[in-house]
Amino acid sequence: MLETGFFSLGTPGRLDADLEFILAKVAELKLPKLYELGPVGARTEFALRLSRSNPPAPHGVEAEDITIAGIPARRYQPQGGPKAKAMLLYFHGGGFVVGDLETHDPHCRALAAESGSVVVALHYRLGPEHPYPAAIQDGIAALKWAAAEYAGWTLGVAGDSAGGTLSAVVALHARDLNIPLALQMLIYPAVDQKGDFPSRTRLADGYLLTQGDIEWFTQQYFVGHEGPVLEPDASPLRAASHGGLAPALVLTCGFDPLVDEGDAYAQALIGAGVPVRHVRLEGSIHGCLGLAGYVASGRQALAEVCGAWRSVQA
Repeated sequence: MLETGFFSLGTPGRLDADLEFILAKVAELKLPKLYELGPVGARTEFALRLSRSNPPAPHGVEAEDITIAGIPARRYQPQGGPKAKAMLLYFHGGGFVVGDLETHDPHCRALAAESGSVVVALHYRLGPEHPYPAAIQDGIAALKWAAAEYAGWTLGVAGDSAGGTLSAVVALHARDLNIPLALQMLIYPAVDQKGDFPSRTRLADGYLLTQGDIEWFTQQYFVGHEGPVLEPDASPLRAASHGGLAPALVLTCGFDPLVDEGDAYAQALIGAGVPVRHVRLEGSIHGCLGLAGYVASGRQALAEVCGAWRSVQA
């Protein structure tokens, strides 16, 4: 059973020492901004960075590349088959523009190894080549596939950053389609495209994800839209109701521009009667999961996700 409540880990207002060191090195190296590289260059640079900073992949996990309604995906399970009848859909982060199956491969392997379940990662279509709502359509297609392919199993959705947004949206659709989910895991998600939260201004620069990055990702994903897109498929915080949604793990970071909206989403779910485990890594930053090879909070985030998923399995 998911342990609910608010859990503040670390010291509020104090950046973790290992992240302080990492951010100083990033500033010293003067790494290019992703938005300076264009979509193709940004994907290459993002993949290179995560290949260096991701946690090591655990042994004992089988993986096979599959397609779901024509969408590339990768299915993971412990060697010898799953130990529990549970299947988790994982949506990678990357602003709906970068990221792929490889960038998040170690995290999915860890989830399969630690939970004994099947994990299916989806490489949904990315902008600007496939703008909104292509990613949402792919997520819903994967949800329907999972419900049919794993009928009677414990199902869940998870994702980080843009993948956290997509998980929240898919969870809304799961409720409306009467597809039961045991858990939705939202790792530092963006949940309101209006973006008028104090943390977006207070933490706009200096913590890896910048306001410039957010604006560029938004432009690439919402091609042809003037102003913020406020419908629930883009801004799940603005859904008419959050009642009846799956229990949730909402993980936020104290030095993330998106922390305020993640906190607001946790509160919206709680207000609608949804069981929520809200964990704030006080001294951490957006994208810490991809830094788990170097920083303690990244490993802590991965442990939280693995533990939450393990806790709801039948």
